[in-house]
Amino acid sequence: MYGPGDVRVEDRPDPIIQKPTDAIIRLSATCVCGSDLWPYRGQDKLAGPTPMGHEYVGVVEEIGSEVTTVKPGDFVIGSFFASDNTCEICRAGYQSRCVHAELMGAIGTQSELARVPLADGTLVATGGLPDADLVPSFLAASDVLGTGWFAAVAAQAGPGKTVAVVGDGAVGLLGVLAAKHLGAERIIAMSRHESRQSLALEYGATDIVIERGDEGVARVKELTNGYGAHSVVEAVGSQESMLQAIRSTRPGGHVGYVGVAHDVALPGDELFFSGVHLHGGPAPVRQYLPTLIDLISRREIDPGKVFDLTLPLSDAAKAYEAMDGRQAIKALLQP
Repeated sequence: MYGPGDVRVEDRPDPIIQKPTDAIIRLSATCVCGSDLWPYRGQDKLAGPTPMGHEYVGVVEEIGSEVTTVKPGDFVIGSFFASDNTCEICRAGYQSRCVHAELMGAIGTQSELARVPLADGTLVATGGLPDADLVPSFLAASDVLGTGWFAAVAAQAGPGKTVAVVGDGAVGLLGVLAAKHLGAERIIAMSRHESRQSLALEYGATDIVIERGDEGVARVKELTNGYGAHSVVEAVGSQESMLQAIRSTRPGGHVGYVGVAHDVALPGDELFFSGVHLHGGPAPVRQYLPTLIDLISRREIDPGKVFDLTLPLSDAAKAYEAMDGRQAIKALLQP
């Protein structure tokens, strides 16, 4: 990405092993993330031409001398943060905050090949090459499914709970899927877009709320006898969405926030008297990958449906345009 609205597909040098803990993978699929739209729209500044992409699945081509858990030929999935998976933070389940974490977005995985640092702690093999129709779902696990899952867990979605989901992008929709799988009794999806409403209902939503802001809060409370939801997933990252999430939550309830925050400032007095638990941040996707790989392999969940546009990598600019114009929920790129 050269700047706002300026995405170009160019030849770059092939990645090489830089450290003995690295692996090189050939991507089977990659995609555009909603967070990639922040710089595309000029809301995040770029210092210059920047490699893009942080979601990836593919086949290992080469490994460093210290890599032991994956081998050439393995089909693997990794998170948007590389992690050693051995430090105290990783062992506590927060691999995205690993003391040695490396951001895959700085490497750029909207590409044919990618170097994955800390391969032993980052990559998880699926156990054989998957059927082609499962590749989109495994790609979703790399970020948006893992992020939606973390949000639902952080919000303590579960049996007997009413869950509200703020945000109808891929993460919000997969937060609906996660809440359903975790046993939520009622799931309120907040969406104004018919195609996204349909997928939310397919994933387990019981109610659709089209209102936003204070009107959306009032509608959630109306649906919950005035109490608010037990659990709220926040999957946008704006001031309005965070306040909508907090205000839609009943006292004692939980908000799982995973939208990348932009200019969010929470009023301390309102937060104090809300009695609401807040937990979130960059999702520790690595924690959930074994579980998600198993569920996808057994076809118990189908997160790949969030990809409603597939293009060759050479048409990456069109993928950004489609997502920016909300003509696609999420665009898959085939190298």
